[in-house]
Amino acid sequence: SQRWQAAVLPFGATEPHNFHMPYGTDTLQVETLAQLACQRAWDAGAYVALLPAIPYGVNTNHLKIPGALACSVTPTTLLALLTDLVDSLERQGVRKLVLLNGHGGNELKPLTRELHHRTGVFLCVCDWFRMAKDVYPGLFERPGEHADEVESSLGLAFFPELMRMDQAGDGAVRPSRFDAVNKGWIALTRPWHLATADTGMGDPSAATAEKGRRLMDVLVERLAAFLTELAAAPMDETFPFV
Repeated sequence: SQRWQAAVLPFGATEPHNFHMPYGTDTLQVETLAQLACQRAWDAGAYVALLPAIPYGVNTNHLKIPGALACSVTPTTLLALLTDLVDSLERQGVRKLVLLNGHGGNELKPLTRELHHRTGVFLCVCDWFRMAKDVYPGLFERPGEHADEVESSLGLAFFPELMRMDQAGDGAVRPSRFDAVNKGWIALTRPWHLATADTGMGDPSAATAEKGRRLMDVLVERLAAFLTELAAAPMDETFPFV
């Protein structure tokens, strides 16, 4: 029987992505990255298990969008699910788990803090949308935040049959009345139905499949390299430090 060295658990969401992308965008994107990265790590000799993606995320601020389908859970529900899954993996001898996140509303690091003293499983979080920001200037003209040029490019590259670029809104965002919020000094949970008319945040018009493929190449290379290192690392008294 196979002794798994590590596992990857993808987290997605079900929510509107402007008018041109599917509701499952976050899940489709994170599943694609997970499959490609785990395959590359496996080919490099890492025994990494890819778990089924969780398609529901924390997006309670989407629930008032008229006519839209937003299937949301609360952070406490996500914690309960993760607790059970971590317990199951630990009982089967899996001691390293990567939480691969594809949705900005899934703030997973607090969940790892909650479980840190209650499990022998090493937990770490990868928000894929933070992994390659350094290459954005050379790839994208107007990167945004949601259903933007970046996400639309990934959609055109990896699930083009679900894309309807001719229906895309401009992704304009209504600014807050508070300057401190607009500058990023103050964070809040944004009521999505007030923040944008089309549920997008960022102009998707410059998206291309080639941009999506080039971005995915970087993401896969970086994540696969980490998974390969993680799988081989001994869990000794100083792990994860040198």
